[in-house]
Amino acid sequence: MTAPFAADARTPAELLRAALGEDSARPLVTFYDDRSGERVELSVKTFDNWVAKTANLLQDELNAGPEDRAALLLPAHWQTAVWLLACWSVGVTAVPGGDPAEAQLVVSGPDGLAAAQACDGERVALALRPLGGRFPQRPDGFLDYAAEVPGQGDRFAPYSPVDPEAPALETLVDGLPLKLTGEQTVALAREGAARLGLERGARVLSTHSFDDWAGLEAGLLAPLAAGASVVLCRNSAELTEEQWAARIESERVTVRLG
Repeated sequence: MTAPFAADARTPAELLRAALGEDSARPLVTFYDDRSGERVELSVKTFDNWVAKTANLLQDELNAGPEDRAALLLPAHWQTAVWLLACWSVGVTAVPGGDPAEAQLVVSGPDGLAAAQACDGERVALALRPLGGRFPQRPDGFLDYAAEVPGQGDRFAPYSPVDPEAPALETLVDGLPLKLTGEQTVALAREGAARLGLERGARVLSTHSFDDWAGLEAGLLAPLAAGASVVLCRNSAELTEEQWAARIESERVTVRLG
């Protein structure tokens, strides 16, 4: 029987480190925006570099750490995946779709900027433009992520080790709130990978949002726990079956979810 991927990992960040140590050149996250025509593919190494820079921004510039909660008002996007892993690298609790008024910081795409004003703490705006581009004009009261992240360090070390038993994720399961530690997040991700039949090297296509556990599992956590990779598709409702078939073939998709 093949040994499970990263069997000793107890946090999502440790799953990413395991992937980096096993094969840093393989694709980890491929992203399509079928409205803009964008396609981005990030290897494990490139994804990890973005996570390190973002974690340094969180820890050093935004003064975030354990005990803090980050409301992530973001779609299923490669940069959202980066922010999730950055939060877990620092020890910040990630709250996708969370209430900004109850969070110490908020990270928002263009559609959530009005709601994000309710956060009294740090506010970060993501333009979600192709190639990680900046806003033409920085939203008032926000840091522009694309302007701030390039200057951050390429390696990250938390000021204190992340506790696997500390809060890591607040999400929804069938509409009901669920609070998970890092260890519980990894355990559920492994269960999801087994249920979905994911093996090392699998390519998982997901069209789900990240606003609940089902979307997080399909579009990031179960593939990460299995040593697999993910193809995230946004604004894809108008694709024909022929276009889907072509994408599945070109991306070597083995599991389609949504």
